[in-house]
Amino acid sequence: MSSEIARLPWYTRPESRSWTCAPAPAEVRRFHASLPGYVRTPLTEIPSLAAELGVGRVFVKDESDRLGLPAFKVLGVSWAVHRLLAEQAGRLRLVTATDGNHGRALAHIARRLGHSAHVFVPRGVHPAAVAAIAAEGAQVTVVDDTYDTAVRAAADAAGSQDAVLVQDTALPGHERIPAWIVEGYSTLFAETDEQLTAAGAGPAGLVAVPAGVGSLAQAAVTHYRSRTAASPAASLMTVEPTAAAAVLHSLRSGRPTAVRTGETAMTGLVSENISSLAWPHLRDGVDAAVAITDAEATAAARDLGAAGVSAGPCGAAALAGLRAALSGQEAEDRRAALGLGPASTVVLLNTEGTDANPHWEVGQDAPETGDQ
Repeated sequence: MSSEIARLPWYTRPESRSWTCAPAPAEVRRFHASLPGYVRTPLTEIPSLAAELGVGRVFVKDESDRLGLPAFKVLGVSWAVHRLLAEQAGRLRLVTATDGNHGRALAHIARRLGHSAHVFVPRGVHPAAVAAIAAEGAQVTVVDDTYDTAVRAAADAAGSQDAVLVQDTALPGHERIPAWIVEGYSTLFAETDEQLTAAGAGPAGLVAVPAGVGSLAQAAVTHYRSRTAASPAASLMTVEPTAAAAVLHSLRSGRPTAVRTGETAMTGLVSENISSLAWPHLRDGVDAAVAITDAEATAAARDLGAAGVSAGPCGAAALAGLRAALSGQEAEDRRAALGLGPASTVVLLNTEGTDANPHWEVGQDAPETGDQ
């Protein structure tokens, strides 16, 4: 049974902690460990945040430098292309749509492996982000419309160009490659488990995940709800911009729900729809969802920067979301719903560094948008 708490865009379903699913394949981690330049990304403890939030320990899984790119997306792309090449010989043309990080990762992997890439980007993506994709050797097409329209354009182009669509959101007839991408993200969570153990922290009590189309959140659910995961189960909370909260609205309505998106600094989290592949996992395995403003995300990014963690607005969303959940008149109810106590260990996913969001700089004010 879900509940919504007033004055905050919020959803909670604590019984999700009892839901279970199969884990990701173990060979994903071994594959990533074999890649040139692979190292575990940092798990940075920030005691001042633990004191602020009233929990035992707070760690930030910092994906600001993953295999030479400023975001986690290369984990999913590299595994999906690896699986694809195991089935198809010869030089391939890989096609995708992106708000920035996914497309750059695909272009990077395609260049390294000697394939070509065609990347569609929606309006609003900063020219510097487009240039970074092009610098990897990809053909870039700017679509004067939303991210979801760019996804459809990429799917059409793949069909007409005898190319392969490598998209991180599922479409009818395009479920296998998105599933591989989600599997690829499992390395991030496997590393986190190891690093928490090394830090003497024990298993995570709460994991906060920035959510766009829902694929990373699906990977989090798969990891923490799998039968091999540590017990007791962690609570999982998704965080989105109020200008594009498709996961939150879908969970509230009990079905995938399209939203009309607005302007936001959290460009990598903008999608009108969530992935159909992710939906069953989110519906059954997510404990809570919250939506935040740009002002909250940019403040969190500044604070993470002061603590030595490079975070763009999307990456800082996890901290901003938890702050919002644990503030205000109903904070104690939300804390109880999340299962948080004074000894709890919290993990915040910093999904991108400042280099991934070139139109935003640490210290600048949030833009005046409709979600303020």
